[in-house]
Amino acid sequence: MNATALASKSIALFGATGTIGTATLHALRAAGHDVVCILRPDTAAKHDRAIGFDFGGPDAAARLASILPDVDAVVSCLASRTGGPSDAWAIDYQAHADILAAAKDKGVGQFVLLSAICVQKPELPFQQAKLAFEQDLQASGLTYSTVRPTAFFKSLSGQVKRVQEGRGFLVFGDGRGTACKPISDRDLGRYITLCLDDPTLQNRVLPIGGPGPAITARRCGEMLFELTGQPPKFKSVPLRMMDVIVGVLGGLGRVFPTLAAKADFARIGRYYATESMLVWDGSRYDADATPEFGEDTLFDHYRALIAGDVTADLGDHAVF
Repeated sequence: MNATALASKSIALFGATGTIGTATLHALRAAGHDVVCILRPDTAAKHDRAIGFDFGGPDAAARLASILPDVDAVVSCLASRTGGPSDAWAIDYQAHADILAAAKDKGVGQFVLLSAICVQKPELPFQQAKLAFEQDLQASGLTYSTVRPTAFFKSLSGQVKRVQEGRGFLVFGDGRGTACKPISDRDLGRYITLCLDDPTLQNRVLPIGGPGPAITARRCGEMLFELTGQPPKFKSVPLRMMDVIVGVLGGLGRVFPTLAAKADFARIGRYYATESMLVWDGSRYDADATPEFGEDTLFDHYRALIAGDVTADLGDHAVF
């Protein structure tokens, strides 16, 4: 039997319709794994090898166990869409708790979780929810891998059109206060897949970035000006402005519920404006300590976007 066949596993994949989930699905199948996707019922009908399932309700874990196939491992790329408190605790925590309970009930031995590096400093509801489940997973007795990627290419692509139109590139302060090692969906999907077979990536929390060096917001702008041929033009946004917006929306949100979600979104933006997506050693962010993986660079992604060869699904939380 060849090495690929020896490594082949049966996998239940959650969150396969997002950009990272899709890339992970491709990587899993390219590695020879047999993958079944657990999706919303309306989405499952459109995909090959998919089972429909709706989370929610006190019996979700039992219902999931009843339809979950016998698999070797669970891989979850599932994440809340908005990051707001109710969505975060429903998906980032409770849905994953139901998946874990169902996996244990079915005798699944391995669980690979896509989390986020920002849970190192959990100040927001979605970070607290993710971290709470990380802790449950570590205590579960299953072989686990908790993957904490840095920034995604799509999250750093929100200003491409702005620069192409000749407008200024927005930065907080001078744009050098935060940095990250962004990783592509393709490389992240490959890394998640490696966790299934590489013992050095198991029973560990795994911060991971793309090829270095670490990139600041200002450097993102410089790359875009270089690629578009536009003269460099930066527009600084004072951090105090973000504080005012958060404060005003937070106050109004207590009176007008429709504004509460906007306040949550503003708090998320404020966090990413001031925190680097690198390994935190307890006192500072350390680019050298942030592991790197893959081949795809943000520069090449920007070039492909500008050429029209790819598109960017910016999602709910594109940041600059």
